[in-house]
Amino acid sequence: MSDYITLNKANWDERAPLHAASAGYETQALVDDPAHLSEVVRFDLPLLGDISGAKGVHLQCHIGTDTLSLARLGAHMTGLDFSPASIAQARLLAERAGARLAFVEADVYEAAEVLPRESFDLVYTSIGALNWLPSIERWANAVASLLKPGGRLFIREGHPVLFSLNEDRQDALVIEHPYFEQETPQVWEDDSSYVETDARLTATITHEWNHGMGEIISALLSHGMQITGLVEHDSIPWEALPGQMSCGEDGEWRLDRDRWRMPLSYTLQASKRPR
Repeated sequence: MSDYITLNKANWDERAPLHAASAGYETQALVDDPAHLSEVVRFDLPLLGDISGAKGVHLQCHIGTDTLSLARLGAHMTGLDFSPASIAQARLLAERAGARLAFVEADVYEAAEVLPRESFDLVYTSIGALNWLPSIERWANAVASLLKPGGRLFIREGHPVLFSLNEDRQDALVIEHPYFEQETPQVWEDDSSYVETDARLTATITHEWNHGMGEIISALLSHGMQITGLVEHDSIPWEALPGQMSCGEDGEWRLDRDRWRMPLSYTLQASKRPR
């Protein structure tokens, strides 16, 4: 196994302050308006439903914009991320917004070792998280270990079909990368991030993995979860296929031509089976 944590953590530590300062993460709006929600959580609302009073944990929370938004919907939230710079930005955002949130620095696979086991009503994971993990089975184990019996998982994520495409091809949708989970990571080198900034990253190498839908569902089932919902969407919150997409008023990017050709993201919900 590659030393993916060291490489990816260095990359995300550099990204965190850039993201916190960017317009895309809307941190100032979250500070200025106590009713403001992140674009990601606003998209989730129809399926998320009423979470008021729920004890929740946001895994791979990054700088905490979605964690704060869930708290504004009435959940008692804890955020967890492996990047100390991200956790620092999340705590700063919560302080500026006057929110009482807990943030824990830890790898997602260690979540049940640093947080109380089987104590959460809700495990939430926002988009762009699973591709940084080498084993979907270990992730499913962490989710199930955190949830109370009857507790709920809510995740929106980029679709594995999308992640298997060559994003450099602007003339066609071409599958060139693994759809199924592989032991060997996809290694990328890039000195930019996905927000508008002139800053260049120095920690440029990252390791990622794709996970097929069947692998994700099977992993959850094997750890005592039952699937309660699966919706595939024709949109995603970033320009995943440059030159082939346009951004709508809701902040979501969609294919310019024949949106019916493929899903770009999905929302998966599951609950932990009672004993």
